[in-house]
Amino acid sequence: MEAYTEIREAVAKLCAGFPGPYWRALDREMAYPTAFVNALTESGYLSVLIPEAYGGSGLPLSAAAAILEEVQRAGCNGGACHAQMYTMGTLLRHGSEAQKAEYLPALAEGRLRLQAFGVTEPTSGTDTGSLKTTARLEGDHYVVNGQKIWTSRAEHSDLMLLLARTSPRTEGMKRTDGLSVLLVDMREARGNGLTIRPIRTMMNHATTEVFFDNLRVPAQNLIGAEGKGFRYILSGMNAERILIAAECIGDAKWFIERARIYAGERSVFGRPIGANQGVQFPIAKAYANMRAAELMVREALALYEGGANPGAEANMAKMLAADASFEAANACIQTHGGFGFAEEYDIERKFRETRLYQVAPISTNLILAYLSEHVLGLPRSY
Repeated sequence: MEAYTEIREAVAKLCAGFPGPYWRALDREMAYPTAFVNALTESGYLSVLIPEAYGGSGLPLSAAAAILEEVQRAGCNGGACHAQMYTMGTLLRHGSEAQKAEYLPALAEGRLRLQAFGVTEPTSGTDTGSLKTTARLEGDHYVVNGQKIWTSRAEHSDLMLLLARTSPRTEGMKRTDGLSVLLVDMREARGNGLTIRPIRTMMNHATTEVFFDNLRVPAQNLIGAEGKGFRYILSGMNAERILIAAECIGDAKWFIERARIYAGERSVFGRPIGANQGVQFPIAKAYANMRAAELMVREALALYEGGANPGAEANMAKMLAADASFEAANACIQTHGGFGFAEEYDIERKFRETRLYQVAPISTNLILAYLSEHVLGLPRSY
């Protein structure tokens, strides 16, 4: 598989212009890293998956994974913009030629942002078939009513991919039938049926809850066929999990390198603390687990790029990489002792950021449930 050495080096160089103090200042104010996202956009890194015909680079998913891994490895936070890479796939794979021609070049150039993904709801969580947001067709518009939560970057996006129920559930109907995907232009929608409320969380993730009150969305903004939206969303979830896994690998490498350097430099009782096996072994174990998770990510990428539908591999890559990054985060804090909790070392910030991926975009427990049922053939548990 391509190593993308030149891309990695260029991303690392770009990220060097956004060091710890930049992220700390944003973290204190819960502010969005606009300058960083603009720099990534202008350098073409957020459009690598968009075909060349629409102004992108037309590179495979492994290139996007390399970019996001390097962003995290540099101590930055790709969570501010990674969604554009995987939400764009729904538009690319299932949108009409007119929709792709209208939106993809603008996304590639950075004139528009597609960062918001409206799926999760307060009462349904990851039980997508139970979502309650409705879109009723009236003439040439859909009228949308309902609520979404954990809709990250909604305040900093021009467009939103919205999953809503266009057909009511009836007896004998599959729970995920009747759901459709709409492309919502939030520039027009805000104040005209769309309300966005920020949610403060333990990390600076720009997440929100979104309310729809008779929001009118042009019928021409329907992606693909009505009622088939769940399948369209599902097809992009493998890419989402693989890219998140790559970010976690980058986080793990950042934590391990920080711990390694500090353990070699910090002296207590007349020798470096890294000479003690009690300090060495957690770092070494974190490294071994990171490398194992990295291999799973590579396998998932190879299968995805080969045209397979690697649900098991994508889920395992995400789970193992998230576990590896969190283990490395704990080892890094433990190695630094009290200094690991000090803001100026950036470790506590990155610790909070990487903790998210035990829960999102899908929790570890649900991945284990998926593997139990679909890989091991055990009875369904939910």
